[in-house]
Amino acid sequence: MSATVSMLRSAPRTAVRSYSSSSQLQRKVTILGAAGGIGQPLSLLMKLNPLVSSLSLYDIAGTPGVAADVSHVNTLVQVSGFAGEEQLGKALEGSDLVIIPAGVPRKPGMTRDDLFNINAGIVKSLSAAIAKFCPNALVNMISNPVNSTVPIAAEVLKKAGMFNEKKLFGVTTLDVVRAKTFYAGKANVEASEVDVPVVGGHAGITILPLFSQVTQKLKTLSDEEIKALTKRTQDGGTEVVEAKAGKGSATLSMAYAGAIFADACLKGLNGVPDVVECSFVQSSVTELPFFASKVRLGKNGVEEVLGLGPLSDHEKQGLQSLIPELKASIEKGIKFAKES
Repeated sequence: MSATVSMLRSAPRTAVRSYSSSSQLQRKVTILGAAGGIGQPLSLLMKLNPLVSSLSLYDIAGTPGVAADVSHVNTLVQVSGFAGEEQLGKALEGSDLVIIPAGVPRKPGMTRDDLFNINAGIVKSLSAAIAKFCPNALVNMISNPVNSTVPIAAEVLKKAGMFNEKKLFGVTTLDVVRAKTFYAGKANVEASEVDVPVVGGHAGITILPLFSQVTQKLKTLSDEEIKALTKRTQDGGTEVVEAKAGKGSATLSMAYAGAIFADACLKGLNGVPDVVECSFVQSSVTELPFFASKVRLGKNGVEEVLGLGPLSDHEKQGLQSLIPELKASIEKGIKFAKES
């Protein structure tokens, strides 16, 4: 993870050096929802990524301006902007990786479930376009509620005969970023020195940080401190929504997390060994059809879904508590995709 952070901090110089190599793999990344609150900073971060050669930015409106703005950043990534449904196919064609932050943000008092009716329809139509124009691309789903939008995308791709469970990811990296940040602050250590697996889903109590498995455990925290950190990680999105007082949700931190996970996917595609991140994917780790846990990434997407490892009593209890809610969210997504 620290290597990725370093890449993001020094990307312009790194990108120029990287592109001087004739062996650089050409990777097209498409962002659907690129003119939005997450999409714009995510577009900038992907422009800084030396593993990207072509960046395709799509939204229903406003994208040409975002593309022109981002294109002036001095890396060799070629940027194109597309707006409107009639240009969606052109935006997607030839994509190696599609990132989807499209949809409406969460507002004060709004749960992720409240987002469902609007964002579910958006995800369904975009997934149908992916099945048609770039069925072999890796898909990184950011649009909330991820616990439902990933199953929606899976059903749409299945209906088109294009579903590959190794290539569909729910991006839960922000939960990991928050868990690391909050733990490091409490333990008074550098966040780059720790890693915290976060499993389950991507909403409320379905978010389960495994603080018992934190790497570089430099300080033992009390049970009460761990419970408080768990709650703060679960409520991290609400914390930002309330702090912005109705004027937005977690956009900058989500863009950062999305860029980290996209970078990991690109490294996997390029054959970098032992790239492991947490993600919400089709899984047999629990009785649920989708679940977030560590996954090993490779040239085909998911190379291996890793198990949960040893859990503390607190974490075992959390796992049992999250199952019913996560199951309901998954079933809601599947039902929407099949009936609408």
